[in-house]
Amino acid sequence: MTDLFLLTAAQMRRIKPYFPLSHGIARVDDRRVISGIVFVIRNGLRWRDAPREYGPHKTIYNRFVRWSRLGVFNKIFAELARKAGKPARLMIDATHLKAHRTAASLLKKGLFLRRIGRTKGGLNSKLHAVCDGQGRPVIMLLSEGQMSDYKGAALIIDALPPARELLGDKGYDADWLRQALAERGIKACIPSRSNRKTPIEHDRVLYRQRHKIENMFGRLKDWRRIHTRYDRCAHTFMSAICIAATVIFWL
Repeated sequence: MTDLFLLTAAQMRRIKPYFPLSHGIARVDDRRVISGIVFVIRNGLRWRDAPREYGPHKTIYNRFVRWSRLGVFNKIFAELARKAGKPARLMIDATHLKAHRTAASLLKKGLFLRRIGRTKGGLNSKLHAVCDGQGRPVIMLLSEGQMSDYKGAALIIDALPPARELLGDKGYDADWLRQALAERGIKACIPSRSNRKTPIEHDRVLYRQRHKIENMFGRLKDWRRIHTRYDRCAHTFMSAICIAATVIFWL
């Protein structure tokens, strides 16, 4: 077990309150199964290739899918991020996540959207994220790859926590976004686009801190099932992202 991942007892105590209640027969050991899910996502394995120390691979896979549909992993991420307190500084950005051929069908089947789009780089999804001043994600949104940055910002702006300032690149230089931030008492530190007739000044020294959200994306993409999307369903892929963000930044 030396090379395997295992959640500590302290980490389990933090996330256990958000687990669904067990009805009837007691569940298989939560610590072992959740650790197996983390191991598979981090190393980009097929579920059937999960080490036998974590138990039957079907148990691990079924728990991941069932709890993904219930939104359990999303809730754990959101609650742990909320308990960290109100950040003084926010950063916003987005990154592309390439869809593997096993998940890359654009044809919608079933109830849930796939959130896979087509760009010059092929079929991919886009992860929009807001992080705090330490580079820890607090809000995440999955969309089709062709969605622009400021359209993604429009979907998450109502969920922004109170903050003093928000850092973003030129992709977020839109008058409506600056106005929306001002109404919330948030100062925008966003460079002007090259085609803006009257450039808007920004704090260049403060803007250098924006590398922290880029570092955050890099750490998420170190997990192989995040860097390349294998999941056909958007809710399972988003659950994998939430699991990675929770383990890396909030546990």
